Amino acid sequence: MANALRLEILGPFEFIRGERRAAVPAGAQRLLALLALHEDGIPRRVAAEQLWPDCTSMRAAANLRSALCQTRKTAPKAVVGCDGQLLVLSPCISVDHREAWRAADRLLDGEGGVHTLPADVDRLVDDLAQPMLVGWDDEWLARERERWDQMRPYALESLALHYLADGRYLAAQQAALAATAVDPYRETAHRIAIEVYAAEGNVASALKRYEEYRRRLQRDLSVSPSPRMTQLIRNLTAKWSADYDRTLGVDSSASRPR
Repeated sequence: MANALRLEILGPFEFIRGERRAAVPAGAQRLLALLALHEDGIPRRVAAEQLWPDCTSMRAAANLRSALCQTRKTAPKAVVGCDGQLLVLSPCISVDHREAWRAADRLLDGEGGVHTLPADVDRLVDDLAQPMLVGWDDEWLARERERWDQMRPYALESLALHYLADGRYLAAQQAALAATAVDPYRETAHRIAIEVYAAEGNVASALKRYEEYRRRLQRDLSVSPSPRMTQLIRNLTAKWSADYDRTLGVDSSASRPR
């Protein structure tokens, strides 16, 4: 739609009017992003203190007034609403982070244990793969960024397991690898990736993934994969050996020590 307004804070900041990206001054960018992360709104004083923590209260309030004035120039309709001392982002603006969070939340909290896939799963995977507000180092972002980074691997792993159970191995692997990119040390995501390779019958790829993960842990943290992951690999290689022996007509049990 030509008049649609969209705020994107996954990846770099983008404010989109219709099909075009609109230029937004830095102060207004910070204010819009802050409001996007506080859907119920935030008091003016708190917003000023968070956005300009190194300024006096008077200077911070003046900066906030300037940012509000800048937001009025970004679109033909009001993008920030004021309810007394409460500032809220206009409901006419769609926000990628809010949409992705809700979809991920529904996915993880499916009623009766049944996970509900969103309509546009590919888009959700892409959104979950994105860090929040790349290049920003504002103090007020730290907690919200941590919450987002904790949500991302759980949702991606849930998607990967759903696809694996459904036999959609490419989609499962893409979701699992996206989760490993979010947290390279998180074992769950690597284990799911190995399970996907195993389900496909790609034993060599599974072993390669395990070795890469094991070496990373040893190099960076001086620790080893968990016994659960090690046992997964042992079971996989044992099954592969038994299957290989059967193709050759060999009784593998005959060569085992008694």
